Amino acid sequence: DAADTDDDAEVDDDDLDVPAEPASQEPAAGPSHIRLALIAGIVAVLALGGLTGWLGYRANESKQMDRQRQTFLEVGRQGAINLTTLDYEHIDADVQRILDLATGTFYDDFQQRAPSFTDVVRQVKSKSVGTVTEAALEAGDTATQAEGLVAVTVKSVIVGQPEQQPRAWRMRILVQKVQGEP
Repeated sequence: DAADTDDDAEVDDDDLDVPAEPASQEPAAGPSHIRLALIAGIVAVLALGGLTGWLGYRANESKQMDRQRQTFLEVGRQGAINLTTLDYEHIDADVQRILDLATGTFYDDFQQRAPSFTDVVRQVKSKSVGTVTEAALEAGDTATQAEGLVAVTVKSVIVGQPEQQPRAWRMRILVQKVQGEP
C-alpha cells in the first residue's frame, strides 16, 4: 500500500495549478539600448544635416560676395581706363563714357566742367591711353560699395610736342551699386 501512495506522489508539474512567476515590469535590456541608439542616430543625422545646410549657405554667401567684389574691381578698372584714355578727336564720346560710370558728387562736378574740359583737350590736341597695371579693393567693402586702389600707366601725346614718358598714377576709386547695378 505504501507503493500505491508513492505512485500518487509522482505528479506532473504540468498538472499543477501553480502560478507562474509574475512578469517583470521593466522592459528587456535589448530594446532599450536599440531605442537609445536609434534616437542618438537621428539626433546625429539632424545635427549633421543642419551643419551641412549652414555651411552650404555660408559657402554660397561667400561665393556671391566674391562675385560682387570681382564686379566692383572690374568696374573700378574700367573707371580708371575711362578717366585716363582720352582722344581729342573723340572727346565727346570719351566724356560721355566717363559720365556713364560716374555717380554722386563726381558726376555732378564732372558734368558741369565737361564743356571746358573738352575745349582744353581739343585745343591742345591731346591723346592719352591709360593701362591698368594693378588693381585691388581695400578692406571694408560692403554689398553696395567698395573702395578700390588702381595703378595706371598713362601714355600721353600732344600734337606738336616731343614724346612724353609714360606716367604712373595711383587712383582711389569708390564703386557703388546703384539701382541693381554696380
